Amino acid sequence: MGFQFPGQIIIILLICVILLIVIVKNIKIVPQAHSYVIERLGAYYASWDTGLHLKIPFIDRIAKKVSLKEQVVDFPPQPVITRDNVTMQIDTVVYFEITDPKLYTYGVENPLAAIENLTATTLRNIIGDLELDSTLTSRDTINDKIRIILDEATDAWGIKVIRVELKNILPPREIQDAMEKQMKAERERRARILDAEGEKRSQILVAEGMKESAILKADAVREQKIREASGEAEAILTVQRANADAIKMLNESCPSDQVIAIRSLEAFVKAADGKATKLIIPSDLQNMAGYVSALKTVWDKDKTEEA
Repeated sequence: MGFQFPGQIIIILLICVILLIVIVKNIKIVPQAHSYVIERLGAYYASWDTGLHLKIPFIDRIAKKVSLKEQVVDFPPQPVITRDNVTMQIDTVVYFEITDPKLYTYGVENPLAAIENLTATTLRNIIGDLELDSTLTSRDTINDKIRIILDEATDAWGIKVIRVELKNILPPREIQDAMEKQMKAERERRARILDAEGEKRSQILVAEGMKESAILKADAVREQKIREASGEAEAILTVQRANADAIKMLNESCPSDQVIAIRSLEAFVKAADGKATKLIIPSDLQNMAGYVSALKTVWDKDKTEEA
């Protein structure tokens, strides 16, 4: 006959196994960025943070497992009406995190549905005070207003609204067509303005080039006249010097030097022909010419007598 355990030992072993299983089942490990809301006998008892915890069997229970990570909820498009009676479809994206697991569990029945409805009503109130153009250009302002209102309202639910973004703003099709036509007309107007500016700039450059060319031509003519005047002044100065030398020679010559004086005057008259008349007084030139003639007469007479 084989050896048999008494019935009491088997019962004890079964009880130990059951107790071990119960203990293992009631050992809970809360992961990072999570929190467990614990109820004891149906009432809130504690919020377990990250780590190892032991739950009392049949007395404690986990009412809710809450994630403390930042969460993103994309709500479907909501119909809104602007102040100028334009109906648009706007969908929003809400970024939030849970700051108090207890309030999140007991504050509201369905937190996400509550946030969605609150976002829709807040969006309608804000857009109702704006016109279509302001709505399309004031995304940041609308986002900030919705975030502030949601953040204040969700404090009682243990939720912190970090930011709100308007994902899409969809006006009616006819409004979109009108906006496209307006943008096309605006682009064409800018293109015409750019063409006109380019033509204006081109004409200005051409005019400036003609102006500079005329200035350069005028400077060249002026320089030429200055050089001609300078050359003529030098020629006149040379004649005046010859005049002075001739007069000096006449003054210093003796009566016996009549030939030298006549030759000097003849050379002076020849050099001054057509040049010195502009600066030398005519009476002086005529006197000198008469003087030369008188000297020539005397000289010819002397030669006749000698012959």
